[in-house]
Amino acid sequence: MAVYVDDMEAPYRGMKMCHMLADTDEELHAMADRIGMARKWHQKPGTARSHYDIALSKKKLALAAGAIPITWKQAGAMAARRRVTGSLGEPKDAIEWLLAHRQAEKAKAAETGA
Repeated sequence: MAVYVDDMEAPYRGMKMCHMLADTDEELHAMADRIGMARKWHQKPGTARSHYDIALSKKKLALAAGAIPITWKQAGAMAARRRVTGSLGEPKDAIEWLLAHRQAEKAKAAETGA
């Protein structure tokens, strides 16, 4: 079980924001509580895309509290994997998994003529 913080730096109201996601919403909320995030800021609850957008100041706190740094590409691939498998999986193979999954989907569509 782990909490992840990506390297995206999207501008929002004078801040730079990134994503915080976790294997479970319980872990995600525990970290959010630990770094001072309001529960109302939880985005996409109950879905594979469950996460918090956090400012870089909160990212530093999350990393100090044990969150694992990942790239925004890994974050997207991991969310896609959770949508398909129910699990984020490991960041180290997330992008490769997504590419293989897309290739398998294309092959399946070609077989069925879709």
